[in-house]
Amino acid sequence: MPVKNRFAELQDEITTWRRDIHENPEILFDTHRTSALVAEKLKAFGCDEVVTGIGRTGVVGVIKGKTDSQGKVIGLRADMDALPIHETTGLDYASKTDGAMHACGHDGHTAMLLGATKYLSETRNFDGTVVVIFQPAEEGGGGGREMCEDGMMERWGIQEVYGMHNWPGRPVGSFAIRPGAFFAATDQFDITLKGRGGHAAKPQETIDTTVMASQVVMTLQTIASRNADPVDQVVVSVTSFETSSKAFNVIPQEVQLKGTVRTMSAAMRDLAEQRIKDICNGVAATFGGSADVTYYRGYPVMVNHDEQTAFAADVARKVSGACDDAPLVMGGEDFAFMLEERPGAYILVGNGDTAPVHHPDYNFSDEAIPAGCSWWAEIVEQRMPAA
Repeated sequence: MPVKNRFAELQDEITTWRRDIHENPEILFDTHRTSALVAEKLKAFGCDEVVTGIGRTGVVGVIKGKTDSQGKVIGLRADMDALPIHETTGLDYASKTDGAMHACGHDGHTAMLLGATKYLSETRNFDGTVVVIFQPAEEGGGGGREMCEDGMMERWGIQEVYGMHNWPGRPVGSFAIRPGAFFAATDQFDITLKGRGGHAAKPQETIDTTVMASQVVMTLQTIASRNADPVDQVVVSVTSFETSSKAFNVIPQEVQLKGTVRTMSAAMRDLAEQRIKDICNGVAATFGGSADVTYYRGYPVMVNHDEQTAFAADVARKVSGACDDAPLVMGGEDFAFMLEERPGAYILVGNGDTAPVHHPDYNFSDEAIPAGCSWWAEIVEQRMPAA
């Protein structure tokens, strides 16, 4: 694999950083130890500016090239947070925090961007400015949105932004990407169905919310099968069904449903939200009950920009020899907020034959480090070649 020789030299050191972060996972915005570690290293590398507290616990570093003839500024982003999962890998460097684990590889993303930062700070073989972005709370907290709302893009004049995620099942160090919609919008709903509770032996005296809720669960599936254009992806999943009574002989007064909606377009997102409300109200009225529906909009669709995606793929081919077409991903990614602010691209790097992400046996492959670091460094050096 034609990676940069410097990253082969640095691999053991970067691996040590990665495993230290893995051993000390932090969730959402509580990345205080990780953020401090990142800031300390950025200062030690000689970054021209290091700022903490962006998006609560985010860290930003600035590296100026040998020249700056055109005023170009590129952002590189890695996420830092872990997941509320109990690790079962049995590794020597397994999580020391019960109920928290780097089960998505953000420890690897952070370590690789640190490695790229060290190299870029040493060489500065580019014409412009690099802004390295270390983000908290990707796993549901919207840290990317908060960093943008803190004015990050404007403060440092970022013109383009690039991100990366490891991908189990792909050969280690290989790449895949796609232009346009890539990761899904991730919304949630909370439905409370109300009826009239009573004795299970006298159903005629009740408005049975269990039957009502069961009908709602089944009818919600018609959004995908009968409302959506078959080529426009949508997933509606009811993931929690809880009645207000636990007794075996009581028809409950209320049932609460929770779930998620994944879509790949703004129009489909709007349609799904409206149909959920219509179905719940309609089914509840048919049974003589009522429905309260709360719909929460989460991360938007993550959309890669065409020109930057083509460039990112070219860089990947130079690093690994190939770059495959990536599939649509119905998972969410809050790098979407940064791509709404600035043009850029998000790429997948192979993690090998490992457990899937969000699994208690998952572990980031340290063998992917040279490829990931090289891709980030080449993004800078090829996008802003030294004058």
